Amino acid sequence: MRPAPSLVRVVALGDSLTAGFQSFGLFGNTETSTPYTDFLLGHVRRDFASSVSVEIINKGVIGELSEQMLARFDLDVIRLSPKVVIILGGSNDLGWGIAPQEVFSNLREMYELSLRNEIVPIACTVPSILGFDAAIPLRITLNKLIQERCRKSEIRCVDLFTATADLATGRLDSRYSADGLHLNTEGYRKMGDTVYEEGLCPILRAIAAHGSSTGSS
Repeated sequence: MRPAPSLVRVVALGDSLTAGFQSFGLFGNTETSTPYTDFLLGHVRRDFASSVSVEIINKGVIGELSEQMLARFDLDVIRLSPKVVIILGGSNDLGWGIAPQEVFSNLREMYELSLRNEIVPIACTVPSILGFDAAIPLRITLNKLIQERCRKSEIRCVDLFTATADLATGRLDSRYSADGLHLNTEGYRKMGDTVYEEGLCPILRAIAAHGSSTGSS
């Protein structure tokens, strides 16, 4: 008999962009959520249903700062014993005028906590913004710090900025947002696609391959 698929727990840690918050602006106060993790799980079930059992736990908190994410890292990540943690934070910090270097310090500590606890981190860059051009350079600065750290530490990095931006202007692509800050359904779908392709899929492939090799006679 084939062994049962191994369980891989994945925690998605972040703010409203992880929670999937949507704001419909001129269309009223209607609010809904379409977290990227829903789309992420769809990809996983399509490609790995027979080889890896994946549980994705969304720990996105609307309005949260990176310092608050770090404060709950033990409770919402380490104590859940995941194999993988997806870390996306910093957008709110920058909006409140916190320096990119300070934001990055919190993110870097989360990457290091993951590694020390044998959890595979996936670092995400912060998406751009639409309608506030002065805020874009701060996001680029933070993202460069994230990407450089990932290169040095061989941490997998998902570039959500590039995936959701109008590359001609550096602004958040209007197709992916209703209010210029949060994403719409297509934006969160794009996030899920990108996190899967650049982050989670290669990790699951390696886990599935390892399981096949150890389970063969």
